[in-house]
Amino acid sequence: MESPAPTPRRRRRVPVLLAAVLVLVLAAVGIAVLRPGPVAGWLGDEPAGPGVAEPAAEPAPVAVLAAADANAPMPTPEGVRAALAPLVGVPALGDRVHVSVADVATGQPLFGRGEDDGTVPASVTKLVTGVTVLAARGPAYRIPTRAVAGAAPGEVVIVGGGDPTLAVDKKGFYPGAARLDDLAAQVRDALGGTKPTKVTVDSSLYSGPVFEPGWDDDIPTGGYGGAITALMTDGARSDVTRAKKDEAAGNHWAERVSQPDLAAGRAFARLLGVPPSAVARGTAPAAGAATPGPGAELGKVESLPMVRLVDIMISDSDNIVAEALARQVALARDQPASFVGAGAAMDAVAAELGLPADELTLADGSGLSRSNRISPSLLTDLIALAGDGSRPELAAIFGGLPVADWSGTLADRYGTAATKAGAGVIRAKTGTLTKVHAIAGLVSTSDGRLLTFAVLTDAVPPDGLTAARGALDRIGAALAGCGCR
Repeated sequence: MESPAPTPRRRRRVPVLLAAVLVLVLAAVGIAVLRPGPVAGWLGDEPAGPGVAEPAAEPAPVAVLAAADANAPMPTPEGVRAALAPLVGVPALGDRVHVSVADVATGQPLFGRGEDDGTVPASVTKLVTGVTVLAARGPAYRIPTRAVAGAAPGEVVIVGGGDPTLAVDKKGFYPGAARLDDLAAQVRDALGGTKPTKVTVDSSLYSGPVFEPGWDDDIPTGGYGGAITALMTDGARSDVTRAKKDEAAGNHWAERVSQPDLAAGRAFARLLGVPPSAVARGTAPAAGAATPGPGAELGKVESLPMVRLVDIMISDSDNIVAEALARQVALARDQPASFVGAGAAMDAVAAELGLPADELTLADGSGLSRSNRISPSLLTDLIALAGDGSRPELAAIFGGLPVADWSGTLADRYGTAATKAGAGVIRAKTGTLTKVHAIAGLVSTSDGRLLTFAVLTDAVPPDGLTAARGALDRIGAALAGCGCR
């Protein structure tokens, strides 16, 4: 049964500046841009030195997203209801369809149906993971991987800091990632004439199970998830060359190694000339007064900055990266770096940000768990907060959002006659599990008014994926195609 017309209640009022901020962020879709001000620092960009020629100007990109107009007329609750009411109750979406629509410039709610009800969100969870890790760690933070001297002569301990993108060498899966061959070179220099004889793998930063108990049975070996350990390379992919080819073809599936920390340790040992038989798990000794001595740092490499890791997580819907970032929230808030600790920490950071944390229950950071619950209204609040200019670092979540009929998980959607109004003007994160289908993001109306919307449904027939996606797309297209007044 439909809810009555929504009235403004706990929603924050968002400055009119928001629409302009979002337009600037969204203008960077798929193109290289200059990054002035704090963004350059977050990304690690360095200004050109004296005498360095400026690069040639790039041609203007083809427009993808329509520019939002902060002065465009705002839809009315009655107009939005008239557009959406026939679409949200269709059988293809099942009998648990929860929806929130709000105006971005003012924060005013425009439509709600079960908008405050916790719903299984699937990969839409990554929006919460992205915002909370950016708030907790900051966009410039880099995850370290360290090597220290072990207790015995010739023993090298590699200490995992939770970087899921760490590569073995320049052929790694994630462009620009930190590399084990660089770390090995530092270790050899630090050791001088001492030959490494043993590699100890310290992945003790993480605690608890490596698989979340709420994951479906096929997820650990299904190619989209894997064991979550504090040390791994290439997102635990077992065949990086094949995975890169598949990724280029639009297939994110990849076989994962069963023990990512040991696999990374063996790769590091090869680089040091240590046999695989001399690799074992252990813990690094505490640094002593003597230098060099047990616990002394022999080398360190650092991940891409957090702003880029969030972009990878959202644009590729990378579950392994998501779980690693969730644990960074836990570490920043002095919680155990486990599934439970990460969930508690993300909930706490959401509350610090003024989001309705009572409408949030997280068992993981990727959305693979069916134990997660997020309300649609929390998602629309979160998206508005990320763009209101008060916390500019949070706007990094927009860079990776797929564009309808253009990129990511929306590349092959919004192309039918019934949904083409949304093509190019919807940017959103999707989520899919068996019986669960979700979407949350931004849409520009036919008048140029920027809205935020979230639709979550978790009781779709098991064989209803195609029909459910089509129904969700018609909802977004209805918002895009009307002034809703």
